Amino acid sequence: MLLLATSILGACSSDVTTTHNQTIRVATFNVSMDASNYAQKGQPLDPEALKARLALGNHPQITNIAEIIQRVRPDVILLNEFDYIENLNDGIRAFIENYLLRPIQGQKPIHYPYFYVAPVNTGEPSPLDIDGDGAASGTGGDAWGYGNYPGQYGMVVLSRYPIQMSEVRSFKHFLWHKMPNAQKIQNPDGTAFYDEATWQRLRLSSKSHWDLPIDVDGKRFHLLAAHPTPPVFDGDEDRNGARNYDEIRLWADYLSEARGEYLVDDNGKQGGLAADSRFVIVGDYNASPDEGDSRAGAIEQLLAHPLVNAKPIPTSRGGKLHTPDNPNGAKHTAGWRIQADYVLPSKFGIDLIANGVFWPAADSKLHRLVRGRGASSDHRLVWADLKLN
Repeated sequence: MLLLATSILGACSSDVTTTHNQTIRVATFNVSMDASNYAQKGQPLDPEALKARLALGNHPQITNIAEIIQRVRPDVILLNEFDYIENLNDGIRAFIENYLLRPIQGQKPIHYPYFYVAPVNTGEPSPLDIDGDGAASGTGGDAWGYGNYPGQYGMVVLSRYPIQMSEVRSFKHFLWHKMPNAQKIQNPDGTAFYDEATWQRLRLSSKSHWDLPIDVDGKRFHLLAAHPTPPVFDGDEDRNGARNYDEIRLWADYLSEARGEYLVDDNGKQGGLAADSRFVIVGDYNASPDEGDSRAGAIEQLLAHPLVNAKPIPTSRGGKLHTPDNPNGAKHTAGWRIQADYVLPSKFGIDLIANGVFWPAADSKLHRLVRGRGASSDHRLVWADLKLN
C-alpha cells in the first residue's frame, strides 16, 4: 500500500553518525506498539488501543518512538510490533502525520512518501489446536501466529524511496511442511507433537516474510523483512524454537534462486532471489549467536551465509553499560540483554559504511527515550549506512 507525497527529508541529527554522500541509511526497530503496551494491569487487551493513541498525536511512548526516528533519520525503516490497522488513515498515515511530521524536542520532522503494510498471521484465528492444549480456541496460541487479536505484533515499512509494489513478494501463507527437512517437533518420548492433518496445514511465518524491491535513484535493492517467533513460551517439544529456526532459514534459502526453488509466495510465484541481487535483511529475529534460547545455529544461518555481510557488528555504549559484566553487552539490541535485531546487507552490490545501535547510556540526556518498554520499547533501533554500487 502506497502513499505519495512531495516532502523532502531533513538533515541528519548530530547525535548519530552523519550519512555519507550517496549512501542510504536502513534501520529496523521493534517499537512495542501493540495493545499490551497500552493496557492497564489486569484489564483485557483492546485491539483498538493503538488506533486511539495514533489519533491523539501526543501519546508519550509513541512520541518517543517518533523522536528516536527523527534523530536517527533512516531512509528506509522496518517497524516490528506495530499493530496492523486496515484503515490506513487510522494507522500508518496517522503515525506519519500526527507524530513523524511534528517537530519533537527540537528535531526536524521526517516524512516517508512511501510505505508498505499488510496483514500478518499473528492473532488470525485458525481451526487448529496449535499449542497442543487439547482445544482449538482460534486465537492466542491457536492463531496462525501467536496473538490475542488479528494484527497484533504487525509490521510496517517506511521508505523515502519508491517501493516497486508490483514486484513485492510475501510468504504469509507458506506451509511449513513444504520446507525440505523442516525442524522436528517431537514430544519427549520421540513421538510427533502434531498429528499429520495438523502438520499439513501449519503456516511457517508467525507474522509474514516480505521482499520489498526498493528503487534508489535507479539502483534497486530488496528489503527482506520478517519477525520470527520468540523461541520460548512453549513446552518440552520446543515448537517455537523449531519455528524460529525455520523462519530464519526461509531467508537463508531464499537468497539462492536454486536453493529456494521450493518456496512459493502468496501470489504463486516460485523460487528464491535472483543471482546478483542487492538485498538487506532487517527485523527482530529473536535469536543471538551468543546467548538466549534459540536453537543452535539459528541466526548463524544468516550471519555465516556466504552472500551476507555481517561485519562489523553494530554496537552501543548504552548496551555495554547496561550489562557491564557481559562481554556481549555492547552488541545487545534489547533491554532483556540479547542481540535480537539485525540489518544485514548483501556482499554483492552494497558497501557497509557504518552501523550502530541507538542506545543512549544512563548518563546521557537522551536516556529518557530508552528507559523501558513504557518509554519507547524493550528493543533498540539498529541502523546501517549503505552505499549501493
